[in-house]
Amino acid sequence: MSQADLSTSFRAEFDANSQEFCLAGVIRPRSIEEIAPGVSMLKEAIDEVRGVLYINVRRLVQMNNTAFHAFVRVVLDACRTRSDLRFVVVTSSVVGWTTRMFGHLNRIEPQITVEVYDSTFYPGQSFVENTSFIPILRTQTKMTWRHERTILPRHGMRAGIAMADICCGIGDFAVLVQKEFQPARIVALDHSKASLAYARDVAAGFGITDIEYTYGDASEMLLDDNQFDFVSCRHSLQIFNRSDMLLAELYRICKPGGRVYITNEKNSHCLGEPRSQSIQWTYNEVAKLFSHFEMDVELGPKSRRYLADAGFDDIVVESFMVTNLDGDPQDFADVITAWEKVYAGEMAVKRGDSPEFIQRFRQGFKDHIFAALHPKGYAGWPIWVASGRKPL
Repeated sequence: MSQADLSTSFRAEFDANSQEFCLAGVIRPRSIEEIAPGVSMLKEAIDEVRGVLYINVRRLVQMNNTAFHAFVRVVLDACRTRSDLRFVVVTSSVVGWTTRMFGHLNRIEPQITVEVYDSTFYPGQSFVENTSFIPILRTQTKMTWRHERTILPRHGMRAGIAMADICCGIGDFAVLVQKEFQPARIVALDHSKASLAYARDVAAGFGITDIEYTYGDASEMLLDDNQFDFVSCRHSLQIFNRSDMLLAELYRICKPGGRVYITNEKNSHCLGEPRSQSIQWTYNEVAKLFSHFEMDVELGPKSRRYLADAGFDDIVVESFMVTNLDGDPQDFADVITAWEKVYAGEMAVKRGDSPEFIQRFRQGFKDHIFAALHPKGYAGWPIWVASGRKPL
């Protein structure tokens, strides 16, 4: 990989293995001469590649017209001299102006394609960034917080720290942390605009105004390196099909000596009694269903390996069981009802499952609800908690 640091705020890189040229940061030159090394790198990349050159601008925060025309001119000239070469410009909805600025290129030059990376950037996105997930998330946090509030200090949570809650969802975890532990700063980032709007309403309802809710792509965050003492990412590695990318970003924004805290599930270990066989069958099928959409709701016990592979040390792992005895059993039943709606009503239908399968699938959820509400019943949902330290 070759790299040019054109200023403290702008970076150009070329990776020959992936045939990808990347622009990142702020690029606002007064003249083309100021960005000559980056323009030269793009020309060299074009000379070297065969087939497709990817131009990645997902982390390009700002770009003026001088820079835009300088880089685009190189690409358009290449289209006229290299009929064998195609260009794919990869933008992001997080930095929406890049799509608008580069979007017209494919209309004037058929060899150029513009793709919005995060419009469908993981297979399960349409399910988990749907507003139908909001009631699931709020009730789930209500139930898990009873456990996490005592667990968090063992994983580095304390007053006065700088914290980032990545994939924050509807923001209720950040609110609870702010009230309980009083970090000096909380940045809460998510890719769902609907969830963030809900999060801001939740914070306003609690009278909390100092949480920085931010729209962003967790795999390509526009956050500086080494700035947070504590980085949380709850129930998210299991739904993103490139967990290594996500962990690399969590590692990058964490300060040396700081900790990254993750929670994940093992859905096949959900249990209930009575009607345990039906319940067990359904949750085994839940794991298979998520796997079909490249999500891994069995990830919980794998957390230690994932953190170690990402470069963390001093890894701490523990688990807890959310049950119908933790509070109001109806809360547990409400979570299962919401799961049934999304898993059986949307995901199984999208996979193309038969009506007979879906009927049996639904029955397992109903039996889990029956166990949760039964006066002598027991229902459980296991969560794995893990954290790792970024080495000093």
